[in-house]
Amino acid sequence: MLLFVLATFFAAFFVSLFATPIVRRAAPILGLVDLPGDRKVHVTPTPMGGGIAVFLGLVIPIGLLVVFQNAANAQSAYFGGLISSLSGDRAVALQTAGIVGGAAILFATGLADDRWNLSWKLRLGIQASVALGVTLSGVKATVFVAQPWIGIVVTVLWILVLTNAMNFLDNMDGLSAGIGIIAALMSAGVLLVMVRQPHEVVVAGLLLLAGSLGGFLCWNRPPATIFMGDSGSNLVGFLLATFTVAGTFYEHSGSRHVILAPLCVLAIPLYDFVTVIWIRLRSGRSPFHGDKSHFSHRLVELGLRPSRAVLTIHLATLMTGLGGLLLYKVTDWTGAWLIIALIFCVLSLVSILETVGRRSIADEQKRVP
Repeated sequence: MLLFVLATFFAAFFVSLFATPIVRRAAPILGLVDLPGDRKVHVTPTPMGGGIAVFLGLVIPIGLLVVFQNAANAQSAYFGGLISSLSGDRAVALQTAGIVGGAAILFATGLADDRWNLSWKLRLGIQASVALGVTLSGVKATVFVAQPWIGIVVTVLWILVLTNAMNFLDNMDGLSAGIGIIAALMSAGVLLVMVRQPHEVVVAGLLLLAGSLGGFLCWNRPPATIFMGDSGSNLVGFLLATFTVAGTFYEHSGSRHVILAPLCVLAIPLYDFVTVIWIRLRSGRSPFHGDKSHFSHRLVELGLRPSRAVLTIHLATLMTGLGGLLLYKVTDWTGAWLIIALIFCVLSLVSILETVGRRSIADEQKRVP
């Protein structure tokens, strides 16, 4: 198992690590440059397109596995299980094809948006179509109800929300990539350690995603020399959404209450998404109009340096993710709902403290002549 984890993670890590500076040099030629603006933190033009390196970190190791599958099978039982799942299980192969195809479409859509600034309606329409398509391929949450349409609706909404939530989080150096790494490793760890027969394809996908983001983060950490762009954030959000569904609603995933685990692991991106939408709607603005109302920006308003704000959000993500791990240890719904209630109380406390802090700052500014 250890060989499988290390080989999968570092294969993606090194591909992304070496591909990122190449993409950075090519970005101005491709027109992928993020210019400073009122709603942005950076003050100098910065190359985008880091999502290309993340994408390559996912695709190239998969290609190598296909080419050298016999050697990989001989080296590790996990690689053998992965290959046999893809070749011998039609349902798994169909789900994998749906995820890969959807990821490629959303990556291309994000890349086009980085270059030409597409309409949010077009982007949302493509995202909805992809979400429905991947759901029909078999990647869907049953939520353990008899009516299959409920699971389809829940899955489509989950994919849409998480894809856009990760896009919203891509607003400071290292923020979105760091959260993606934490969420992917947490989810992979849950499947490897807590589940008796883990979904090999999902585990491999999560490890590849974490490794690819790790290589990119070496160049995206403060002060970033390249940004991920919508091509990367769309890709990361979509993969986290689909992998968590495929890995949780799996016949060997455990008790039913573990369906709440993705909510714990991804609580911070969801918190940022919900609060940003609420702030924008309350101010009479479009929820898709960019501004500085994100969780990270609000922490900076309270006096934290951007790098400290990013670290705070990473630690908060790690904390809620540990709640997801605990869900696999409790034996009934009572313990599961207690964990969810604890995470909800923590997020409520954060919301209260940051709201009071902003009001105190605003009142202080009013008193200054």
